Amino acid sequence: MKLWDKDGKMPAEVEAFLSGEDAFLDQKLVPFDCKASIAHAHMLKKIGVLSEKEGAQLVEGLQEIIKLHTEGKFHVKQADEDCHTAIEAYLIQKYGETGKKIHTARSRNDQVLTALRLYEKDAIHQVQALILTLKDCLLQLSKTYGYIEIPGYTHMQKAMPTIVKVWLGSFVSSFEDTLKVFHLADELVDQSPLGTGAGFGIPVFDIDREMTAKAMGFSSVLENPLYAQMSRGKIEATLMHALTQILFDLNKLSTDLLLFSMAEFGYVLLPSEFCTGSSIMPQKKNPDVLELVRASYHVVLGEEMKIKGIISNLMSGYNRDLQLTKGPMMQAIEITLGCLKSLCLLLPKITINEGTCKKAMSGELYATEEAYELVKKYPPIAFVLKPIHELPAAFLRDLAVNHDEELVRLDVL
Repeated sequence: MKLWDKDGKMPAEVEAFLSGEDAFLDQKLVPFDCKASIAHAHMLKKIGVLSEKEGAQLVEGLQEIIKLHTEGKFHVKQADEDCHTAIEAYLIQKYGETGKKIHTARSRNDQVLTALRLYEKDAIHQVQALILTLKDCLLQLSKTYGYIEIPGYTHMQKAMPTIVKVWLGSFVSSFEDTLKVFHLADELVDQSPLGTGAGFGIPVFDIDREMTAKAMGFSSVLENPLYAQMSRGKIEATLMHALTQILFDLNKLSTDLLLFSMAEFGYVLLPSEFCTGSSIMPQKKNPDVLELVRASYHVVLGEEMKIKGIISNLMSGYNRDLQLTKGPMMQAIEITLGCLKSLCLLLPKITINEGTCKKAMSGELYATEEAYELVKKYPPIAFVLKPIHELPAAFLRDLAVNHDEELVRLDVL
């Protein structure tokens, strides 16, 4: 049974096309859909749609599904199409007609939106926590090795001297700005769409949206019901931008670590347990983790562009195109979490080779410093507005003598 079943048997090939990846992707949404349904059941009981017994049964059944999901025993099958149908089918099988009542005053449109927003809120908080952990890793490295001098680079050439603390600190500062982007994404996601129905509200029933929002942990309700549908993809695009921002930081950090760990540089020593070997070259120690982190920025950037492309040129309200934003968003979140977790494990185990860094501090790095020392010793004469041939000869002689400079032959002298 589908929540949208109509008369007539749909061809299996078309049904599979319509469901797409949802059966696989929605496995991640099961606990979030159950959380939303529990809040909805309590609200339905409050407004008299469910009796005390019915409400208790549905909440108990939903909690059972969460437990089964945690144990890996609740599966969304292709025949279910999505987790919403699978969950309701479980409740109907267990409680009969009572199980059907969970869908009262709710559309699959606001149901999927709510589950997605809960999933996104959870993902944002995980990412934020990992960024803070990674920031602490860099600060600890800076505390241990921050005093070591290393070359600073512009145009991939040695430029001026710096220290490890400045190098690593640049990423700490970047993380702090990136966290501000995540704060904005969290603020947008943190609005409950439950109760907006298919985009035009819920008629007849006097539902309590504030109650369900609070029960689910949302800060507010998304007021305009039509915008709730229009926000799908738009808010995800903001979240995707936040994900690409942190992956941009990790891309640059990985690039630096890859370069500085090369034998030609030797500033950084990578832990062997985070490197792989070669099937043909026994001497190789390949930094695959950093290479995959570096590449992941481009993958997630591509997923961001997918979502922004899908949501454009659509009429206001729900369009089935929006179903295709779920996969890119989930893929981007999983990739980002994987990159952050891997670097949180790798960074504490890298070593800065002080000896190699010291050897790299060659003389040309100090050219700017030496030039400024000369400027301090021999300050510029002065800037004048008049052409030099209009200045008095005595004035020019005094300048030359007072500044101990070689007298350049001038016709005026």
